[in-house]
Amino acid sequence: MNIQEYADQAITTLSDNYEYGDISPQLMGQVLGLAGESGEVVEKIKKLLRDKQGMLEESDKADILKELGDVLWYVNAVAHLLGSSLEDVARLNNEKLLSRKERHQLHGSGDNR
Repeated sequence: MNIQEYADQAITTLSDNYEYGDISPQLMGQVLGLAGESGEVVEKIKKLLRDKQGMLEESDKADILKELGDVLWYVNAVAHLLGSSLEDVARLNNEKLLSRKERHQLHGSGDNR
């Protein structure tokens, strides 16, 4: 198979079944921003592993914390646009995690453990 054959076959799986419905352009922008900032946190850790053999300096910690602040900003924005708050997000997350802990389901995969 050459690259054009791959491209022709792969494009047949491209879904066009996307509707915005209640998702406003503003909400979509914030969700995309959240993904981008989360990726920046991951990228910083990757570079620490690759370039510094995982050795973490104070400046690295500060840079990661700055990126986490950006992630938090976007989480807050998304929660706000959904009519919720950071407090609700935190409370719901703790409830979920405590339930998993009580049921011995902290490990594994899937949202509904």
